[in-house]
Amino acid sequence: MCMEIKIKCNCGKEEVRFNLKNNIMPVETIEKIYCPEESRNINFNEKTMINDNGWIIEYNMDVAKYIGSKMLNISPDEITPEFLFDEGYITWKELYPGEQKDSQKERERLQNLAKTDRKKYFQEIRNWANERMKRLKEQGWRKAQAAV
Repeated sequence: MCMEIKIKCNCGKEEVRFNLKNNIMPVETIEKIYCPEESRNINFNEKTMINDNGWIIEYNMDVAKYIGSKMLNISPDEITPEFLFDEGYITWKELYPGEQKDSQKERERLQNLAKTDRKKYFQEIRNWANERMKRLKEQGWRKAQAAV
């Protein structure tokens, strides 16, 4: 089971949804979130932060290493920001922050087609999904890179 939480970025302009895989890591593992606007002014520390296309998550690695070593039975050295994010222990709820709103807008243009030509609608929605994932990979989103 995954727990979803919402956290505002450091400047307070954006709210980001997170999944906490199997509720292993507590929310306190997230120190701060920096949106692309404010991340330009951050001194990036690869030991505590991960950058996903301009969004930066700063983790409390002391908490992560302690909880991870106890709950996952792995060496604290294996617990990195990349591990936390890429393995889903503390990661975006979506492929990227705001994806749900963006994809909803993109899908809306196809909705009328569903009412008039269902076969074409299914072809178009499949094409849209494939092209969209290709675009997200090209943009560099971490979760899109791992998607099959």
